[in-house]
Amino acid sequence: MATTADIRNGMVIEFNNDLYTIVQFQHVKPGKGPAFVRTKLKNITSGRVIDNTFNSGVKINVARVERRQYQFLYKEETNYHLMHLETFEQITVPQSMLENYDLLKEGQIVEVVTHAETENVLVVDLPANVVMEVTYTEPGLRGDTATNTLKQATVESGSVIMVPLFVNQGDKIRIDTRDRSYIERVKG
Repeated sequence: MATTADIRNGMVIEFNNDLYTIVQFQHVKPGKGPAFVRTKLKNITSGRVIDNTFNSGVKINVARVERRQYQFLYKEETNYHLMHLETFEQITVPQSMLENYDLLKEGQIVEVVTHAETENVLVVDLPANVVMEVTYTEPGLRGDTATNTLKQATVESGSVIMVPLFVNQGDKIRIDTRDRSYIERVKG
């Protein structure tokens, strides 16, 4: 049993008979009245984000979870096959557990969050950013860097990403997997 003083981002707690990840929290000590903790909780099963306020000092149930590194091997219809990097054990997860699954390419490392007691897979997290090669895009205009104009580009996984005009076919780009945005062009 933990209290609200132990709350951290990324912590998994049992709340309303379900598992939630703490996305964001803020300790508030108003001038009048008792202190409290304002949180944003993401439901692990549905992905829905809710706001909740805990009174300061309230006991919370922390779910024991383990974060393990897995390598993406291949996709079969709507299932993704992953291999543990140390034990070489293979697991299969449905596409619905992966957010932005179309930014995943073979051989990539992902983080799998499992419930420690039941060994159930809760979440599969992609790395914060990935490097992909642009397979198709319209040619850009030389010297047009004054405006913040974007164009569509198809990357090697088949995803369509909005990129600046200077990005050409064959360039490697870094993509943020959380919001699918272009970060930078990668040299070499």
